[in-house]
Formats: sequence, structure tokens, C-alpha cells
Amino acid sequence: MCTNSVHTGVTQLPEMNSLSSNSIQMFRLLLLLALLPSSFALDFLFNSFNATADLNLNLTDDARLESSTIRLTNDSNQYSIGRVFHRSRIQMKSISNSTTISSFSTSFVFSILPEISSSPGFGLAFVLSNSTAPPGALASQYFGLFSNATVPTVAPLLVVEFDTGRNTEFNDPDDNHIGIDLNNIQSAVTVSGGYYNSTNSNDLIPVDMRNGQNIHAWIEFDGSKFEINVTIAPAGMARPSRPLLTYRDPIIANYVSADMFVGFSASKTHWIEAQRILAWSLSDTGPARAINTTNLPVFKLQSSSSSLSSGAIAGITIASVVFIVCLSGFYWFWRKTTKEEEDEIEDWELEYWPHRYSYEELSEATNGFSKDELLGTGGFGKVYKATLPNNTVVAVKCVSHDSKQGLREFMAEISSMGRLQHKNLVQMRGWCRKGNELMLVYDYMQNGSLNRWIFDKPKTLLGWDDRRKILADVAEGLNYLHHGWDQVVIHRDIKSSNILLGSDMRGRLGDFGLAKLYTQGEVPNTTRVVGTLGYLAPELATVAAPTEASDVYSFGVVVLEVACGRRPIELRAEEEEALLIDWVRGKYVEGRLWEVADERIKGECEVEEMEAVLKLGLACCHPNPLHRPTMKEVVMILVGEEAAAALPPIVMSSELRSASGGHRGGDDEAPQVQV
Repeated sequence: MCTNSVHTGVTQLPEMNSLSSNSIQMFRLLLLLALLPSSFALDFLFNSFNATADLNLNLTDDARLESSTIRLTNDSNQYSIGRVFHRSRIQMKSISNSTTISSFSTSFVFSILPEISSSPGFGLAFVLSNSTAPPGALASQYFGLFSNATVPTVAPLLVVEFDTGRNTEFNDPDDNHIGIDLNNIQSAVTVSGGYYNSTNSNDLIPVDMRNGQNIHAWIEFDGSKFEINVTIAPAGMARPSRPLLTYRDPIIANYVSADMFVGFSASKTHWIEAQRILAWSLSDTGPARAINTTNLPVFKLQSSSSSLSSGAIAGITIASVVFIVCLSGFYWFWRKTTKEEEDEIEDWELEYWPHRYSYEELSEATNGFSKDELLGTGGFGKVYKATLPNNTVVAVKCVSHDSKQGLREFMAEISSMGRLQHKNLVQMRGWCRKGNELMLVYDYMQNGSLNRWIFDKPKTLLGWDDRRKILADVAEGLNYLHHGWDQVVIHRDIKSSNILLGSDMRGRLGDFGLAKLYTQGEVPNTTRVVGTLGYLAPELATVAAPTEASDVYSFGVVVLEVACGRRPIELRAEEEEALLIDWVRGKYVEGRLWEVADERIKGECEVEEMEAVLKLGLACCHPNPLHRPTMKEVVMILVGEEAAAALPPIVMSSELRSASGGHRGGDDEAPQVQV
């Protein structure tokens, strides 16, 4: 059943026999205005979806009608995106007063069902968008709406995500949460999925959004208060009185335009996850009309059963016994062959690094790669916490590769890195191979990554002394990669989330998933730019080959992050402060460098010491790679004044000040960078 109405006003018209010629013209104008909507109010109810509903909806990409539901993604496509929007836009801002925003109420029923419960989850999103196809949108964990975690989407975009996957890079709390996204995949606020008990409003009852059950969601958008309330409960249950999530911030007005498309979006990779919308109601004139949830379909994993005669059952039983005997023989032969293949030590393994774990050992150590042991998910795969038989705790990173030859080359390179030995590098302990999947075993860093101790209101804020020590630790580790081994290792993805902290809170550089090895003096020949936006050196825009200097640039960004307590790209900052490097350079040119220091720790350090570290960060981020210090020089500066005194002056040259837009106080040279 579908009911859809768009309200329009009616204008009172004069009688025809009393009109003059001017009045006739006026009458025609009034008649024209009467035929146009005087209001853009939107009110509709879909208790299910059919061909009639399709006339009012715009389904794009892989979204399609399936029975009485809307199926958002396609199982057969490795990278699938699906969106559905109502054809009528919803008015969010008045033409006469753009400072106020409108209100609306919506409710809908959705179902998310994976083919394999342990596979990565993706979820779906309720969307207010200025476009039915946000530019640069990606599949996978980006809901088919966002480009990546560091660059905001171009179009005004406000999203309520119902996320069934955990990505630590996006600061996801778990794999079953709801968040408010403002032009960016990193949510402004998140909360685990559930509802509050009606009898005890403080009792949160969890709701699993990824087991196929029908979930009823309510979203109240109060424009007068700049407030969004989100509530969920199993379909058929009365709406809980207390919302699960309340977000109130005037900044919401920056993420809506005069009128916007309203609808849903979802995406996935090669794992199958059926994301369905079963019913939808919306009104911008009052509460959304109630949805009838009594006859909605329920989705579960496919299982077949039928009534069979006793003879058929006997025949099936005999055939099954024969099949099991044959299958057992085949399995014994296959396991024997596979075991011999897995036990075989290949030439390249002996050449590079012989330590190899068995799959059974790692499976047992991670409780069968249980979700409870999942530490996070990155671009290369999942990372699990594992406890080995000797009670040693390690981290196991699962990496898939698409070819045996490529796997061998990749493993040879990773194995070479396994021989790297330095106190400020996360140590690789070994590896395991099963088919085309690699499991890399690393030291476990119990205090997580550096960014968690600085950003997003951490429970315990990292003090200045610890920050300074960690910067020195990472500099020493990176110096070892560049200069301390018989091959040069270019890390290519230095960022605060790849700096891990052990039990002693000392920094260790990790995640060599993008690293490349080069012989000392060899010219890099890679042609593919990789890394994370905000940390990439500017020369990589024209020359893809990474160098030690491009690593130094990324390290300089980390230095500025740690000193300022800000990410490289701050979406909520003023335009001139959005890019961290430009902001710090501007303050340096104005002679007000101290102002960029993290306000939370200013009382813990001297002005001269903080400014020296900030100048070091700017020197590392020099736009000309030839003017950046080497990591040897950086280490000499960070470890103490005695070493720094022997170092040739590292200055902020006039070229950098020119690139920053001016000179500081008329000086020809900036102060030496010494700590």
C-alpha cells in the first residue's frame, strides 16, 4: 500500500463578470499562481513498495524493487552501491530566511542480513543530500556517499548511519552503532545500537542490526532547536519514549541547502549483505504517519525443507551414506596433499625469513578469529588479538592477495621487513599462509594508537612530556628505516594512527602495509601514489615515486598534530584554519606561533620548547623536498641540545615564507630549529 500527497495552497479568485481588462490580466496571474504550489510540504507513507511506489521514487545504481521491498545492493557485483530517493525534494531552508531550517519527522523499517555472519559489515544510511549521486562516492564502508575519511564530500550532505561494521580509522565504537555524519564518514556522534526500556529509561537493551530482523527506526529533525533525535526498536514494538541518540548543534545548518533529496543509500564489497527498506513514512508538517508493521516479510538465511515419503527418505539415507564414505576418502587424500604442501618449506621462505606459524595455531589463539578478538579493520584486512600457547599476546593481521605469484613477491618483501630490528618499530614475529591469505603476526601494543590519546576527547589526555618522547621514538625508528639498514625502507603511510604505544607508553612505528624496499642509492620506480590525504608530500602530486623526503614530510605533519592537538584537516574549523600546515605557517609568519599550541597542555611546557618543536614540524613540511632535514638531523634535534648543537642550522627559508604568503617581521632568516 502506498499513500503519497504533496500539499498545495488555494487562492480565492474574483468573479469573471465583474472584471475589467486589467482585472482579467490579474485574474490570469492569480490563476497561474493558484495552479502552482504555495508550499513545498511533503507527506507520504509507503507500507510496502510496488510499481506504483516506484513512480514516486528514484532508484539509482544497484537499488531495485524486490518483492515488496527495496533491495539496495547487488550480490553479484564485487563493489555495489545502491540509493533510493523520493522524487520530490524536501524544503530545508526558507528562501526569505536562510538562517533558519525546517523540521521533519520520518520513520522506516529496514533489514540487514549477511550471507556469512562473520564477514565484514557495511550497514545502510538515511540521507539528506543536495545530489542523488554525491561526487567521488566509494563503496565498501563508505555507504556509497563519501569519498574517504579525510576529505569532506562536495555536496551538502547530512547522514544518519546504521553501521554494522567497525572501522577504527573512522573512530567507530563497535560493529553495531548509529551515527550522525556531516559531509564526512567520520561521525560527529555515535552510539551503540539499542533502545531504552520504557519502565527504566536508563536501561539500554541492545538491538542487533545485522541478523536479518526487521528494525523500526524513527528520526525527528527539529530545525528550530538544530536537533536530531534517533530511536530504534524491533519492528512491531511500540516506540520507546526515550530516543537512543540526541544530537544538538547549530552547525547542522551548514550541511543543508534550500531543498534536498531525502532517501537511503548503502554499499558493499565482495561480501554479501542484503540491505533492505521495507516501509517508509515522512512528513514535514507534523509527526510522520504510523507504519503498519504486521504484514512485513521477515528475512533469514535460506533453508529448505519438504515432506518426503518413507521410500524417498530411505533412498536419500543410503545415498548420503555412500556420499559420506566417498567424501571422507576424498577429504583424507586432499588433507594429506594440502598438509604436505603447507609443510613444504619453499626456497624463498628460507632465503628471507623462516619463522612460520600454522593456521591451526593462529585460529586457536584468536578463538577461531572471533569478533570478540577483533582489534580493528583497515585497508589491508582485519587485525585480531591472539594469545599463543606460551601466553604471549600478539596481533594477527589478515591480508588477502589475488594471485600466487603476487603473493610470493609480496611475502618476500614483507619477510625482508621481518628482519628489521629496532626498539621503535612494531616487531613482526612471523607469518602464516592459507591459500591466498596471509596472516602476519606482530607484537601486541596494548595502549593502541597515538591518535586515540590526543583527539576526540580521550579519557586520559597525553601530556607534553610523553608526546615529546613519542616523537623522538618515532624519529629514531624512521631514521633506522632510512639509514640504519642495508636497504632503504620508505614507509609511505606515516600518520598518528600508525604510531602504536606499548605498555611503557613509548612510540613504535607500525603498519608496513604500504612500505617499499630499495637498495641504498637506488632510485624508486613506483608509479602509484599511496598514503593518506593530509600526510602526503606535495611533490607526490606530480612525481609518484616516494623518497625519504616524502616520509619526512609526513613525519612533520605528525609533529604538528601532536603539538597542536589537531588533525591535518579540520572540517569544523574556519576556512583559513582548515588545513593544519597552512594555519601553523600563517601564525609563524605573523610571529604568533605559540597560539597554535594545544591549549590543553600549554601549562606543561615552556614557550621556547613548544615553538622549537613547531618549527621543526614546519621544516619537515617544507614544500621543497631538498630543503627538508633528514631523519638523522631530526633525531639529533629531538634527543637533546648537545646533539643539536653539532647540527648545521635548519632554518625556515625565504622560499617557505614566500609560499606561506609573506615575511615575518622583515627578518631575512628565521630562527634556527633547535630543541
